[in-house]
Amino acid sequence: MRTWKSVLVVAASAASIALAPMAASAESATLKTAKDRGTLLCSGHNGSYFGFVEVNDKNEWKGLDIDLCRALAIAVLGSQDKVQIVPLSWAQRFPALQSGDVDVVIKATGWTMGRDTELGLQFSLPYFFGGAQIMVRKELDITTAEGLDGGTVCVAAGTTIERIVADHLKTIGIEHKMVSYEKTAEVISGYTSGRCDAYAAWGPNLAVLRATQIDAPDEHVILEDKLSSEPIAAAMRQGDDEWVDIVNWMLAALIKAEELGVTSANVEEMTANPPNPTVARHLGVDAGMGERLGLRDTWAREMITAMGNFGEIYERNLGQGSPYKLDRGLNNLWSNGGVLYAPILD
Repeated sequence: MRTWKSVLVVAASAASIALAPMAASAESATLKTAKDRGTLLCSGHNGSYFGFVEVNDKNEWKGLDIDLCRALAIAVLGSQDKVQIVPLSWAQRFPALQSGDVDVVIKATGWTMGRDTELGLQFSLPYFFGGAQIMVRKELDITTAEGLDGGTVCVAAGTTIERIVADHLKTIGIEHKMVSYEKTAEVISGYTSGRCDAYAAWGPNLAVLRATQIDAPDEHVILEDKLSSEPIAAAMRQGDDEWVDIVNWMLAALIKAEELGVTSANVEEMTANPPNPTVARHLGVDAGMGERLGLRDTWAREMITAMGNFGEIYERNLGQGSPYKLDRGLNNLWSNGGVLYAPILD
């Protein structure tokens, strides 16, 4: 029979094992490939998906998702210049990921059960939230999708929007015809030329398009129906858990920096005089941020110095520093009325 002393010894031994530092994880196969290649291959778009993945008038990539790709390149390779953006249609993004043509898909990609279980993908923590919506001409004088009976809807091919809109219209008994296009410019043309009565898209991007890409934006209304609430996440191949960890903590580090008040403007001062132990760990003043991921301890500091925190990235690409002036809404920090949060940095 065990005495109370022997029970305490066993419990203490178990606790010491549980609290023992974990060994550094094995190097990610994707990380090794990127290091050997010298560049990170990240998804782009076959055109412009405004605010997220677009090409400016100097033929340069820009957008929220592009900046996240650059942040990841800094984290894993030490420079935002070591990223190659690979133009892909919506339908091409997952085959390109599976074949190794890209290392990660960061491209307004919804996390769905089908993609998670049937396509061999793994997803990061969500970094953006938005749902499918429908835009129509104001002259149709309708406010909900029930007014689209017998109508035609333009949509981008290879997106979740097709199924979400079709399911919604079928559920409410609306007869319709769906017309799919490969490129955003083709969808816009189909809608503005009158080929379609409605334009279905992801709500945030639809608002951006109406404001910047369609003549007389006030003559077009986004219907009241909110057809989904979709978490947007980075997609990776299954089987490389270490790579998933790296992408997750890259996103978490940007969000956590905003929570902690660390910006591109004050990161050097915060590094010289960390206000608390969490900031010291976050910026690599204290060891720990690198070894567990197979990276440098300073990777988050370097990333924030170059790209800013998540709020800064949002504001210059979608918010008040952009042409789109899109309110953050759900995509604000949890402490500011939104739903974005970062895991605990211990």
